Amino acid sequence: MQPIYGPIDFTSVLQQLGIALGLGLLVGLQRESVSTQLAGLRTFPLVTVLGTICALLAQAFGGLVVAAGFVAVAAMVIVGNVAELKAGRNDPGLTTEFAVLLMFGVGAYLVMGYRGIAIAIGGGVAFLLQFKGELHGVAARLGDKDLKAIMQFALVSLVILPVLPNRAYGPYAVLNPRQVWLMVVLIVGISLSGYIVYKFWGEKAGLVLGGVLGGIISSTATAVSYARRTAGKPEGSAPAALVIIVAESVVPIRLLVEIAVVAPAFLLVAGPPILSMLALFATLSLGLWFWGRREKGELPEPKNPAALKSALLFGLVYALVLFAVAAAKERFGQQGMYVVAGLSGFTGMSAITLSTAQLVGSSRLDADIGWRLIILALSANMIFKAATIAVIGHRQLLARVGLLYAIALAAGVLLLLLWPHAG
Repeated sequence: MQPIYGPIDFTSVLQQLGIALGLGLLVGLQRESVSTQLAGLRTFPLVTVLGTICALLAQAFGGLVVAAGFVAVAAMVIVGNVAELKAGRNDPGLTTEFAVLLMFGVGAYLVMGYRGIAIAIGGGVAFLLQFKGELHGVAARLGDKDLKAIMQFALVSLVILPVLPNRAYGPYAVLNPRQVWLMVVLIVGISLSGYIVYKFWGEKAGLVLGGVLGGIISSTATAVSYARRTAGKPEGSAPAALVIIVAESVVPIRLLVEIAVVAPAFLLVAGPPILSMLALFATLSLGLWFWGRREKGELPEPKNPAALKSALLFGLVYALVLFAVAAAKERFGQQGMYVVAGLSGFTGMSAITLSTAQLVGSSRLDADIGWRLIILALSANMIFKAATIAVIGHRQLLARVGLLYAIALAAGVLLLLLWPHAG
């Protein structure tokens, strides 16, 4: 006699029940370790498997079976809490209760949704429950300023981005509001990650980690901050130089990440020359580290990278650069694009890198020209930083980093002139 909903795939059903049992045991083991009275090592597997059984039955009898199962589990949670309150437990809490309901849903989703997502959710529940102390510690160390940065990033990524129109505007059809703002979300997200890492390790960071964090947040801001420090303290030139060059070493990594997100295929052409610059800066940083590794340094307090004003400014700059590169290509050819790349390099690297990658990804710009535009902008960016250090920093700092920037600039020129053209 066949089931009313058709033949059974025994292998799939057994896999679903096995995964439900495993996830329930994982979460139940964690709850048992903290001596919770409501649910533990036996209850969580039963609840998760019940969710899977209800979802399997729902294939024949409809989704009300899952809803009834959820209500039954919720009712049992309430009964259990009432019993514990009568027994004298005055603060039952809600973590275990929500975990029970969620694991029922995970069991059902194993059948009704994507198995990988259900497994990820179940594992995530166990992680959140196990690392309660660490997560509370993270929240305690984040001040109002840091929470504001996180919430502003949520505004940028989860509120503004989804409502923007996803179509191209303008005479060259390159200004897509959603695509432009997506690049804003990418850059703000990268900078915010460095900012959060700084909040936990920045104040105690050594020179190398300080330079890495500075490069993630903003290599230009790092160069300006350290140059300003040495204006009246020439003895700080050695550690400042190391931090600045290490931060510069992170720039090619950021460029590769940005290209990988926007136009992964572009990496095949742009990756080798950019990696060459990374290897050069890493070598220069290693030399400076051996020279002044005993010096101590401290990373300056960074500004909020998720501020709406900063996000809007970057979005504007990115849109202008994207439009300028497309217009220069149309009106003045290759020479015009190089001029735009050189000028945009003075304002920062992300805008020209993302705009170039987007044009290459949409087949509106040759990849071989694209990476050369990025290297040219990188060279212009180094000139800007060196000039800034010369104006606001001590001459000892300029003497240390000026030579290194000159070496890097020479390497960039050689790449532009001697690197073979693709194809």
